[in-house]
Amino acid sequence: MQRRIRDAGLSIAFLAIFFLALVGQSIAGHAYLNEQQAQHGLPSVPYLEFVTSSDFIVDVAENWQSEFLEFFLFILATIWLVQRGSPESKQPGDGGIGSDADQFVKDHARPDSPRWAKVRGVRLWVFSNSLLLVMGAVFLLSWLAQSIAGRVVANEENAQHGNVPMTWLEYVVSPDFWNRSLQNWQSEFLAVGAMVVFSIYLRQRGSSESKPVGTPHHTSSEESA
Repeated sequence: MQRRIRDAGLSIAFLAIFFLALVGQSIAGHAYLNEQQAQHGLPSVPYLEFVTSSDFIVDVAENWQSEFLEFFLFILATIWLVQRGSPESKQPGDGGIGSDADQFVKDHARPDSPRWAKVRGVRLWVFSNSLLLVMGAVFLLSWLAQSIAGRVVANEENAQHGNVPMTWLEYVVSPDFWNRSLQNWQSEFLAVGAMVVFSIYLRQRGSSESKPVGTPHHTSSEESA
């Protein structure tokens, strides 16, 4: 059991951090909402009612969709685009999906390769693109959840001001929806771009996201191996 925990330490640690951060967000958001309720002379909202409300769901979903969009686009871009010297990139000249021999598929599969890497046709295509497919699916589902919950929140505000409710389609083309989306997208894209560039010139000893400390700036970690 200890070995299994150790071997999965990175995923376990980040799942725990995620859970704690989500719980912290729910507690802080609940407290803030009840502060607003008190200022307007309204009754407090129970915690369970808050965490199942559109207000909480839209805040969570708009962050999730931006994160998974970031990873989807980064994975897609790194198939074809390179950045010399960055450990986040393949070597210059290696752009593309690679040969069957490079990818250990079909007749080039190893004895311990996943079963779907040894087959042909649709199953091989799905497995070969499974990371992009899952990231894209989670992005779309999060985006849909954000749009549905955001519309409910926007229509609650419209009702308070005597405005007519919006349809779902009207909401997804509204400034409010795109302001929520783009304010997250721009920060995610900046972070990815900064990581790619910073990792050319900066190091973190012992991290798989960094080149070895003594590797020249223009050389990728793969080239130095």
